[in-house]
Amino acid sequence: MKDDDPGATRSKRADARRNEKALLDAAAAVFVASGVDAPVRDIAAKAGVGMGTIYRHFPTRADLIIAVYRHQVETLAEAGPALLASSATPYAALAKWLDRFVDFLVTKHGLAAVLQSDAAGFDSLHAYFIDRLEPVGAQLLDAAAESGEIRSGVQAYELMRGVGKLCIGADNDPRYDARRLVELLIAGLRQAH
Repeated sequence: MKDDDPGATRSKRADARRNEKALLDAAAAVFVASGVDAPVRDIAAKAGVGMGTIYRHFPTRADLIIAVYRHQVETLAEAGPALLASSATPYAALAKWLDRFVDFLVTKHGLAAVLQSDAAGFDSLHAYFIDRLEPVGAQLLDAAAESGEIRSGVQAYELMRGVGKLCIGADNDPRYDARRLVELLIAGLRQAH
């Protein structure tokens, strides 16, 4: 009789993936609230795991930040089509996706400082970000334009870059609400009737 149960192995792998996803989601939430310098114990508490678990998965803070960044890019990329399928209109899907994009950008703040000694690594992550998210943004913009809700000809890269610029400095100025300005930008895309 064999001790190896392929079903148990698959189940362990699925559990490990779920645990890692929960850990990355918790880290992202803590980073949004407190920045990338937040204490690891705060992330462990939010995830409901011990600090040893975090260090076992991510030996350095940079490893954790990069993993959160990649996880959030994937989550955001997957959210676009899902929002398009579940929202009342393509414009509503675009607005919801851009709201999540703002959250992502807030989490991303501080990444450059963590990786400044590894310019090639940072460039690689930025290319990954563009390669994964620009097509999703384009899909949402195209659907909203085809429905007549927004003007056509808006490029995903331009919109993403503009939203990114609006988010700069939002984390350290309580009088500046980047989300409000992004809402105004999205409203400005509306097609005049």
